[in-house]
Amino acid sequence: MVGEVDDVTLPKATVQKIISEVLDSDLTFSKEAREIIIECGVEFIMMLAGSASEIADKELKKTIAPDHVIKSLQDLEFDEFIPPLEEILHQHKENQKIRERRDAKFKKSGLSEEELLRQQEELFRQSRSRLQQTSVSDASSNDPEVGVKAEEF
Repeated sequence: MVGEVDDVTLPKATVQKIISEVLDSDLTFSKEAREIIIECGVEFIMMLAGSASEIADKELKKTIAPDHVIKSLQDLEFDEFIPPLEEILHQHKENQKIRERRDAKFKKSGLSEEELLRQQEELFRQSRSRLQQTSVSDASSNDPEVGVKAEEF
């Protein structure tokens, strides 16, 4: 892996976008400065991944888990990164639960995706029909001539 280090980089456009979001609009950032940021980012990622890998190895785990990354941040004295990371992790878990419930609901329905789409289209059609009927009845009840004619009979 050491031989591959020279080939590792971060997407320049992504780094530039991040830099632009952080900088005041009246400041510019040179290409050389962006390259240094990219090199530092790669180094940070490699250092963090290496540390997390060592922690996972000590626990006899083959997969690096979020807890390993958090422990690595503590070991590397980047404690200020932990609260936002934990918030992101919590949000990811919540999104995953929602996705799993939605997928389970789909599977439990026993219907194919095509059948569900047909049902959805039918519900849309019924809704449009009710909306049109409501619009027509609202328009006629608000028409003063309709009211007069009804009273004349």
